[in-house]
Amino acid sequence: MEIVVAFSAAVVYGVADYCGGRASRSVSAILVTALGQAAAFIALIIMVLISGVPVAPLNDWVWGAMAGVAGATGLLAFYRAMGSGFMTVVAPISAIMMASVPVVVGLLQGERPRAIGLIAIPLGLFSVAMISDLFGPHHRRAPRRVIVLALVSGTTFGSLFVMLEHTSAGSGLWPVVAMRAASVPYMAIVVLITRQSIRSGRKYLGIIVASGVLDSVANVLYLVAVRRGLMTIVAVIIAMYPASTLALATGLDKERVHRPQLAGIALAAVSLVMLTIA
Repeated sequence: MEIVVAFSAAVVYGVADYCGGRASRSVSAILVTALGQAAAFIALIIMVLISGVPVAPLNDWVWGAMAGVAGATGLLAFYRAMGSGFMTVVAPISAIMMASVPVVVGLLQGERPRAIGLIAIPLGLFSVAMISDLFGPHHRRAPRRVIVLALVSGTTFGSLFVMLEHTSAGSGLWPVVAMRAASVPYMAIVVLITRQSIRSGRKYLGIIVASGVLDSVANVLYLVAVRRGLMTIVAVIIAMYPASTLALATGLDKERVHRPQLAGIALAAVSLVMLTIA
């Protein structure tokens, strides 16, 4: 069950990042992040009230709030890097770092997947690099700033996963609500400091809202998956999100798919089967 939920989270993350990446080509990454987080906060409040789950204890709010700040920082770095035009550099570096942090922490915490799972984890990480065309010729020209932003985004996303994993099983959606309760004012301060004009985002409000809401939906799916399975396995599956981003870029933007990317998708499918067995 957790494999299916984690895979669903990966798909949703990929769609969210595609929407955010598209918007950040024309709108400031700060505005894309801030408006997306605000829209997601409203949607989450409605969802948690409908769920009827009692308010979570303070410990869950603290972990959720820290995850929210980490996530907002990660999105800000990610969208800025994506807006630079080096999407095929940013996606794999961020995804691999995003998976590596929880995998290392999970192993240090004592998580021990079966032998086939230990083989599937590096296989899955390698498939992420292939899906994102990491071995293509364009990667040589990426500026150092873009590489740093990609590393920051991946590390903070991975930290977010670790923080959410520390929340209690009975807290429902409240940790994700806590994330947005912290990230919205955090991003509001960033908007004020940088003097961003909200009007500039009106034309792209639909895709910005979609990116924020979908990102929160993916966070909820991750929370469900990690409460049912091992963080080391769930994180690797979610790191395969560039596959859905690639599918959208191919279908909507008419971007070309290279043979290594197709091989990467096949390799990801193999690792998914292995992780399911594990």
